[in-house]
Amino acid sequence: MAGNTFKFGKDTWDPTHRFETSWLLTPWALFFCRALISLYAFTTLVFVLIWNCVNGEQGCTASQNQFGYFTSLTYWGIGFYFFFAALHTFTYARHGVPLLDRFPRPLQALHSAFYTTIIVYPLVVTIVYWARLYSGTWFPVVFQAWSNISQHLLNSVFALFEIIIPRTDTPPALHMLWLILVLALYLALAYVVEATKGFYPYDFLDPQKQHAWVAAYVFGIAVGCIILFGFAWGCVWLRRYVTETKLARHGKFASHTLSGPRPIGDDLASRDTEMHKVRQAGEAA
Repeated sequence: MAGNTFKFGKDTWDPTHRFETSWLLTPWALFFCRALISLYAFTTLVFVLIWNCVNGEQGCTASQNQFGYFTSLTYWGIGFYFFFAALHTFTYARHGVPLLDRFPRPLQALHSAFYTTIIVYPLVVTIVYWARLYSGTWFPVVFQAWSNISQHLLNSVFALFEIIIPRTDTPPALHMLWLILVLALYLALAYVVEATKGFYPYDFLDPQKQHAWVAAYVFGIAVGCIILFGFAWGCVWLRRYVTETKLARHGKFASHTLSGPRPIGDDLASRDTEMHKVRQAGEAA
């Protein structure tokens, strides 16, 4: 796996358009859902920034500080992922070939890695917030209740949508390395925030208060991220097994393509299974 960390693969990219299709929704319906989620995420982010500028005790400083929180950064990630996922789904529904298929292979691989972060990081944020950061009392201000539900609960709902509804395949195991690397980069950012802004985004990162527990928190979150990757991987595998193997629902596709007739039914399942075996062999090499 370590040897393939910087390889993008040579097999055919997503031959049956798993990133743009669903076993349940038509391509147009999937586009609409993804676009709506993206719109909601960006609306939430912009409204929170404006609200903090207008009503916060620190004015726009509080809005600037939002970019030091992992919660906020992952929510921006949700907004951008669903925007591009909606764009790729729209181009597939409209033309039969998604824009993603025209991208260079490194960008296609990055989209796959982006998908993995979307189905894992929101689960990390939700669990850490409600298990460690939540004060235990309900929010007295409606805005605080709404913003926290949006960013610490609906984020995982959006992740579960991407796990359950599209036809996406199980993410490669090497994506675990990139998940941990991004967490390490955020840890560095958190201490940059303290050095430049004078506060820790999360109190469990403060060595003066937590002492040796800081290492335990960091290690625990890293291990939890790997466990949640396994959970997401298992859910994707189970969805594919139930919908395709047991229910024979191989997906709803665009009515036209630019590359000729598309395979359907058993032909589609056979082609996808073969490509899955090729990818697994490449990862094991």
